[in-house]
Amino acid sequence: MGKVSDRYFKVAPWEIIEEGFDPGHGRVAESVFSLGNEYMGVRGYFEEGYSGDKLIGSYFNGLYEETEVKHPARYKGFVDKSRDLTNSVDWLYIRIALDGEQLDINTSKIHEFRRILDLNKGLLKREFIWETDSGKQLKLHFERFLSMVDHNLGCQRIIFEPLNFSDEVHIMTGLDFTPHAPWQSDSNWECLRKEKNDEIYAILGRTKVSKLLLFSSFRLEAEGMQDAAMVEEDRFLGTKFRIALKKGNKTVFTKMAVNLADKKREHEPDILWEKGMDLARRHLEVKYEDAFEKHTAYWDYVWQNLDVKIEGDDENQQGIRFCIFQLHQTYHGEDSSLNIGAKGLSGEAYGGKAFWDTEAYCLQFYIFNNPKAARNLLEYRYNLLPKAVERAKELDCRGACYPISSIDGEEGCGAWQHSSLQIHVSGSIAYGIWLYSEITQDKDFLYNQGIEMLIQICRFYESRAQQDPVSGQYGFYGVMGVDEFHMMVNNNCFLNYMVKKCMEFTLSTMDEMMTVCPVKLKEAEAKTGLIPDEAVKWRTMAENMYIPRDERTGLFEQHDGFFRLPHIDIHSIPVTDFPLYNNWSYDRIYRTDMIKQPDVLMMLFLYNQDFSLNEKRVNYEYYEPRCIHESSLSPSVHSILAAEIGKKDEAYEFFRFATRLDLDDYNRNTNEGLHITSIAAAWMNIVYGYGGLRNNGGKLVMDPTIPDAWQSYSFNLLYRGSVLSFTVTREKVAVAVKGNVPVELIVYGKSYVINTGNDLLTIPKK
Repeated sequence: MGKVSDRYFKVAPWEIIEEGFDPGHGRVAESVFSLGNEYMGVRGYFEEGYSGDKLIGSYFNGLYEETEVKHPARYKGFVDKSRDLTNSVDWLYIRIALDGEQLDINTSKIHEFRRILDLNKGLLKREFIWETDSGKQLKLHFERFLSMVDHNLGCQRIIFEPLNFSDEVHIMTGLDFTPHAPWQSDSNWECLRKEKNDEIYAILGRTKVSKLLLFSSFRLEAEGMQDAAMVEEDRFLGTKFRIALKKGNKTVFTKMAVNLADKKREHEPDILWEKGMDLARRHLEVKYEDAFEKHTAYWDYVWQNLDVKIEGDDENQQGIRFCIFQLHQTYHGEDSSLNIGAKGLSGEAYGGKAFWDTEAYCLQFYIFNNPKAARNLLEYRYNLLPKAVERAKELDCRGACYPISSIDGEEGCGAWQHSSLQIHVSGSIAYGIWLYSEITQDKDFLYNQGIEMLIQICRFYESRAQQDPVSGQYGFYGVMGVDEFHMMVNNNCFLNYMVKKCMEFTLSTMDEMMTVCPVKLKEAEAKTGLIPDEAVKWRTMAENMYIPRDERTGLFEQHDGFFRLPHIDIHSIPVTDFPLYNNWSYDRIYRTDMIKQPDVLMMLFLYNQDFSLNEKRVNYEYYEPRCIHESSLSPSVHSILAAEIGKKDEAYEFFRFATRLDLDDYNRNTNEGLHITSIAAAWMNIVYGYGGLRNNGGKLVMDPTIPDAWQSYSFNLLYRGSVLSFTVTREKVAVAVKGNVPVELIVYGKSYVINTGNDLLTIPKK
């Protein structure tokens, strides 16, 4: 595989533990200790200030700043503007001084440092002893959480405990709009208004170019606060004061922050200010303890339903729970105007933009755990359909071309080879519509929003496809597939097959609607301007789509000419060369048969039911040795297919890579933020890989296996209103069902019907 772990955190089933602080892992820890609640997120930075390497990251989902994309030469279809998630207000800001000495973990004398992310409660804790130059020892305990039930609320608590002295500690805390990205010299924000109103400190910021607004406020609860004075600067509002500490006593400082973002330009500044102040006033009576109790009750419910339990493997137990925690706190379907950025709300790499990963990886997690969230993700795409239509026009096409990288529906990738050539995103969305409607049977979505998207997507692909002048078959020329190490290729197999399936599904849906709801079909045809000749053309194209395959070996060729590319032994590449994008000449990456991530294998996974076990085996054995896994999306797909074809050891190694990708910094870039969409793939690794889940003609198919190192594992699926609980041991597979409708399952090739209630099905393990 060519990647090795960098183990830093302690292994524990419900906690991520950092014992002692290593500055060399500082930014990695900031990413791993990120918190979020879908609405907002913060990295795990030191709120008291830190003079070492850091990224103070505070983000609000959908808040972006706009920058110009500069090209040496500009051509039609090139992206001229990029909209990127913007760093915003540091509402955790605090400075602590004792004996005239400023607390700074980079320079201060620190003992017994310990930081813990409690996955069970959604709480970040940190404690250490600070020893001043004069020998005074102050023990500090920090806590923070972002409420999962009150998305505007962020809570911070600090407990001061002097161990060998009594004296005053000086504190300054506030709201700071100066944080910016590492590559910027200044913040994206200007502040329009600052005010202290009774207990409330409030500030209103606006991005300089995109003109998006953010209201931020806080109030304090601090024991023995003296000589409080307001502190106001250009982009800062806060207060400074002193607290008398007594040896052996604990003094509690609590900060309750209320934030309100306007990511759609719905309000003038004065209106948002009043809305924000009204919200802050309504939170005046909210106590830290009460907010935390509701927050933990939420997480209790989540873990009762989403937990994956592994007996016999503490490393992967911690890893999979970390993945579920981070994915769920990043997005749980509260707002259909939001999507899932590649880094979630844990960093600024990829600009907070969403990719095709949402439909190919994340959607499967939500379909089986939170169908409402799954539908919201697809409705997000529907709401941005007009922008996809405009993008297709920019590329001289018709229909809808969804962007490869976007935070608001506009193409945001400035590299033309990605924004113009990676056209599989629309197909991935069509796949998501098929998967969601197939599993949930949500015909309301399919017959309304879904069909409209499908028609426009097919129209785009029809206008982009071309015919081979000799064979007459259809294909796509000058594209980049899922594997980003080969560009301007012809007939990418994954793309061609996905388009074929997209057209077939669209046509079958139209046929179904003609029988079931012809009026709705007519409405969709009228809305999209569909004419009969188009559907006829799609049928012809689907039947005559070129799928590059060697009939003798059963190998699918990734694209025309791939089999004739020079070979490179990926295991000969030094670990110091990774990431390759940072250390290799850009053109060097494209010269061989080395691939960044699964392309043909991705096709075999997504459309698993279409291919034989032998086809999966021979293609896995050919493409796996050529994959460098430079994409975090790669390991899980390899693990799932390896498990299916009986390569247990390889499946297990790839699984470890997937669940602990960020915890052990396999790709050496966790410092930039977490690989949120890859985290969803780790869940798929359990359910699709070891659980052997497949969707076959509307029925759930299971073929469970178990790694040698495990005693058992268990997980839940929410399926058409019923909760299915699976437990797999070395001896048996147990399935419990809670619901009102009988559930049909195929396990090890045999069909079972589990009746309503709490029926338990026990099957001997194959």
